[in-house]
Amino acid sequence: MSIVKINVLTVPEEQRETLEQRFAARAGAVESSDGFEWFELLRPVEGTDTYLVYTRWRTEEDFQRWMAGRGQAAHGGGGAHGGEGASGDRPKPAATDATLWSFEVVQQTGPRQG
Repeated sequence: MSIVKINVLTVPEEQRETLEQRFAARAGAVESSDGFEWFELLRPVEGTDTYLVYTRWRTEEDFQRWMAGRGQAAHGGGGAHGGEGASGDRPKPAATDATLWSFEVVQQTGPRQG
């Protein structure tokens, strides 16, 4: 079954819009990657400054290949956390902390049809 990677981002309130804009600008950066299955950016509703970036992959190897290639650029050169400005300087990251959680999908279900 699939694996899930959840990037846990601490984002101060004044940086939320910046983070969301950076993710919107990266549309297409992961969707065509081999083994990619799903992406969601989860905004906190109340009581926390933690965003969750949920991705699901066919295998750990698919995720690692993406991280070694396009993922490296997305996370350090133009992604939601960083990127380069017009002068070549990296803008301040929107998140003040990041942790990566990894899970194996052992059960899943969807809505009933009919």
